[in-house]
Parts: sequence; C-alpha cells; structure tokens
Amino acid sequence: MQADMGGLMHIRISNMLIMASAVMIVPTSSSAQEPGRRPQVPIVIEADLDFDACGANGIIEGLDPGGDGFLAVRGGPGSKYAEIDRLFSGEQVYLCAEKGKWLGVVYSKRRRDCNVSTPWISTQPYTGPCRSGWVHRNWVRLWAG
Repeated sequence: MQADMGGLMHIRISNMLIMASAVMIVPTSSSAQEPGRRPQVPIVIEADLDFDACGANGIIEGLDPGGDGFLAVRGGPGSKYAEIDRLFSGEQVYLCAEKGKWLGVVYSKRRRDCNVSTPWISTQPYTGPCRSGWVHRNWVRLWAG
C-alpha cells in the first residue's frame, strides 16, 4: 500500500512539474511589451529599499487637439529614437527615470499592476509586465510622488 502511495505521489509531483513547465512556455499576455517594441535605451529601475521602484506618477496632458493628438513613446531619450507606442491625454504613467527633458515611463493600457509601486532589491532594466519607453516631459504633469 505504501509503495502505491509513493508511486501516486511521484505521479502527482511529475504532473505538477509538467504543468509548471507548460506555464513557463505560454506566451506573454498582449498587454506585455512586444519584442521589438521595447525601448532601445532601457528604463533602468534603481534599487532603494526605502522608496518605490518608480517614485512618481504622471498624467498625459496639454496635447494639441488640432495636432496629431498623441504623445510619441520613443525607444530612447530623444526625438531621433523610433516611436514604439503612443499615449493620449488622460493616460497615466509611472515616472521611473529622467535624462534631460525626457522621462523614462512605465505604463499599462489595461490599468494593471506594473510591479513598480514597491521597492526593488536590485538595480535592473524594466522588462514588464507593462510597457515602457521615453516621453518628452512637456506633456506629462506630475500628480503624485
């Protein structure tokens, strides 16, 4: 009887390992940043156990309604970098980095947790689950942080 239980436990553990492996190869959700749409210059999150990974929140505003109506998210801190996404008035972003007049932002079109509202224990580039990129600071208003 105990040999059968041992075999059953082995099968259950094997099945859990198979299921865990299957979960790891499932493609990321559509709200994660697609390969090729990640910034060329990554948003580096600084480790500091006393502060959230991204210390402030902003909202997109002041876009010209008679203009193109969007704020280009760029692959790096400058207009020479490719546009990788677009943000519109009223959208919220986490402000995570700064280079001159450019802000490194993390954001989600689906209002999901981006894993930047708590401290990080090591400095590293942001890789998801949300999108990231660089925007010009002229159209981002600080609203918390």
